[in-house]
Order: sequence, then structure tokens, then C-alpha cells
Amino acid sequence: MDWRERYERAATRYAAGEARELDERQLVQLANAAWAAGLSLRAAGDRDRAGEWLQKSAARYRESWDAGAATDAWGRPIGAMKALLIAGAGAEDVARWTLDIGAAQAESPIGRYAASLALLVLGRDEEAALLAESLTGDFPDDVAAAVGAIARRDTASYTEAVDRVRRAFDERDDFLEDLPVPDTALALDALAARRGLN
Repeated sequence: MDWRERYERAATRYAAGEARELDERQLVQLANAAWAAGLSLRAAGDRDRAGEWLQKSAARYRESWDAGAATDAWGRPIGAMKALLIAGAGAEDVARWTLDIGAAQAESPIGRYAASLALLVLGRDEEAALLAESLTGDFPDDVAAAVGAIARRDTASYTEAVDRVRRAFDERDDFLEDLPVPDTALALDALAARRGLN
């Protein structure tokens, strides 16, 4: 795969999007394009520039939440945290914001997943472990297991769970921005690394 070409396409989409009216929908599209540019550069080995784009993506995801009326678009704080974690940047501000907007009390598992990630970012592992236990139903059990293992600092369980996350990713046909990069596993690995689990 030509990652540089993927980057150029994403950067071009981002530049074109900035010229449009920056409403909620456009901000999400900008966030997605910056995410694709960042991950493409990371895959091409340019981690410094990748980090810049991923941080830009996180900022746009947060702006899109603030610009919208929806209160359950939990993919946006998740996207922001994952982008910052993959970039190796500080995600504490976004984590606190995610908790402030009520993710831990969300009815949906995806909202509670956002809160679980936020708690892990903030080092509140016991709370994250409890919340991870509520990630049931339609939520992917491999991701829930990985979050819980990180919170419990269980290396063996984490390794097994994140391997399942990667296998599930490899079996997919549909990717955000048509970019086959296992972003969930990369973000989880960043959290695990902080605890010496990988």
C-alpha cells in the first residue's frame, strides 16, 4: 500500500474541507481526514508529522461535539482520545472532558467505553475496571476484555484480548476512511505500555 499517496489524498480532503462552512458535519469530516492523514504518515514511518495530524484530528472531533446538538455521539471523544494516544500526546484534557460530558453515566456501552478509556488515561484504573464490566450486549467483547485487562494490569489477559482485537480487525472489510490501520489496538497498546504490559 502506498501510504504517502494515502496521506496526500487525506491532506487534500482536509484542505478542501477547511474552505467550507465549519458546521458539525464538516468538522467530523475534517477530523476523519486528519485522522487518515496522521495514520497514513505513521504507517509510512513519519511519526512526528503523524503526531501533528492526529492532534489536529482530536481537536476537530472535540469541536464537532461542541458544535452539535447530539449528546450521544460518543465516537467523537473516543476518536479524540485514540488519536492522542496513538500520537503519543497528552490525552488528559480530553479524558477529563469526556467524563465531564457524562460518558460514565451513558446508557449506551459505547459511551461507557469512552469513559473507560478516559479513566485509564487518567490512571483511575479501579474505576475503569468496574466500568469495563458493564461493556456488554452489542459491544465487542474482545475490546471490553482488553480494557479490563489493562485496568487490572493483567499482562497475559491483555495480550490475549488485544490479539483478538487485531484478528477481528483483520477480518473486517469496512474501515474508517477506507484505511486498514488497527487504530483501536494501537490506542490500547499505548495505554498498556504505560503500565508495562507490552
